[in-house]
Amino acid sequence: MVTAFAPGKCILFGEHAVVYGQPAVAVSIDAGVEVTIRESNSWILEGMPFEPSRHPHISHIINDIFDYTGKPLKIDIKSGLFSAAGLGSSAALSNSMGAALHQLVNPDEPLDLISLARIGHSAEANAQKGRASPTDTATSALGGCVVVSGERVKGTQHVFDATLETPEGSRSWSICRASLPQVDDTWIVLGFTGIGSPTGRMVAGVAELIEREPQKMDDIRAIGEITSSGLDSLSEGDMESVGFAMNSCHEKLRNIGVSCPEIESLISAVENHSLGTKLTGAGGGGCMVSLTRHPRRVAECIEIAGGKPLVSKLGSGGARIL
Repeated sequence: MVTAFAPGKCILFGEHAVVYGQPAVAVSIDAGVEVTIRESNSWILEGMPFEPSRHPHISHIINDIFDYTGKPLKIDIKSGLFSAAGLGSSAALSNSMGAALHQLVNPDEPLDLISLARIGHSAEANAQKGRASPTDTATSALGGCVVVSGERVKGTQHVFDATLETPEGSRSWSICRASLPQVDDTWIVLGFTGIGSPTGRMVAGVAELIEREPQKMDDIRAIGEITSSGLDSLSEGDMESVGFAMNSCHEKLRNIGVSCPEIESLISAVENHSLGTKLTGAGGGGCMVSLTRHPRRVAECIEIAGGKPLVSKLGSGGARIL
């Protein structure tokens, strides 16, 4: 029996702008996905017969990545993440499945987190018909604070590059790691609206908006500038400035139409107890995030406003064998 864990992620800055070559900054969170696999007499997933067509991430890792030909497996999944909420739940599943199967097949080889990030990205791309950013899988695999951009970002440690052939042509990214100082008095609290976040539709909507109103590219470029400033403040441990950058980023995200009344309601409920608040992920639902020194109070406010809270420290560890 082997059990592996991979964390979810929260984007602090740069969502949507990263599609246009600007950097995005994401941190791993405490909650994630745990996968346990053991040999069995038949293929079982969560107590039911495993149907590969219904689980493209898992079947891709088993068949295409590892070319597994061993005994059937019993696969159990335990998730602490909200599904379809912009927290990288499918990436965490891909990474934890990849880590567990690696440990089962190669028990004497240490887990290589860069290789794992590539496995997770491949699984995501396969499931999304060739379109997938490495942001979620890299952050989940490596842990800490990860910066993804079209080019290497000054002041960060370059980790690896990723390329992907998409239906729209070849895409490439630089994945870097940013240092996170020890900050004991500040947390992030995620608030789930209860509405799924439709990433593809939201990205397409922004593209259509920019085509109609080319001046909206000013907001995209502004998000890139805010991201760079926020990353500097984060690396210095200046949490007040990080919060200010989060507020500024959310204002630009509002301008490109990706917020929604449910997100705004949760933000209004917690902003008096927060250093900064913004949506995180694609928008149109999903989650908002608060940077705060009062996590319990913020979580209570989210609940009172009808959301579901999730408290985390900034930048937990990455994927690991348990």
